[in-house]
Amino acid sequence: MDAIYWGPKWSEPDDQEFFSRLSKALEGDSWVLDGNYSRALTIKWQRVETVIWLDFRFLRTIYQSVVRAVSRLLSQEELWPGTGNRESFRMLLSRDSIVLYTITSYWRRKPKHLGYLKSGEYPQIYFIRLQSPREVEEFLQRTAAEQGQNLVKSG
Repeated sequence: MDAIYWGPKWSEPDDQEFFSRLSKALEGDSWVLDGNYSRALTIKWQRVETVIWLDFRFLRTIYQSVVRAVSRLLSQEELWPGTGNRESFRMLLSRDSIVLYTITSYWRRKPKHLGYLKSGEYPQIYFIRLQSPREVEEFLQRTAAEQGQNLVKSG
């Protein structure tokens, strides 16, 4: 979702442009979409079959956010090809920090996601809620076994 949303120099599209980019990205027969952007829910979930919610504990989520941000800061990898967007110390310590966003939105998003699971508003969607890295690993192993594949443990 971030790759669809963010433009060069961290420019943000208006909703019309964002929704158009998202719709175009979802034109294929199959796809995987990662991220929130709840204002685009009706577009994202129009043809979705399965939603996997990684509902990890607060401290685990913050830890992963910090590790990811710092590793990207140190590597200076471009986050989305062609945008030139990279993590910076200034951004990491600003009000636009992904870490700050994660801290301030964690408790607000949780009830919203639980509501999606329980509402029955999306009967066509198979919801999977995984609450720990162990549950994720077990899910991946089970899925691979069902498909007759070998899955290498992700560390």
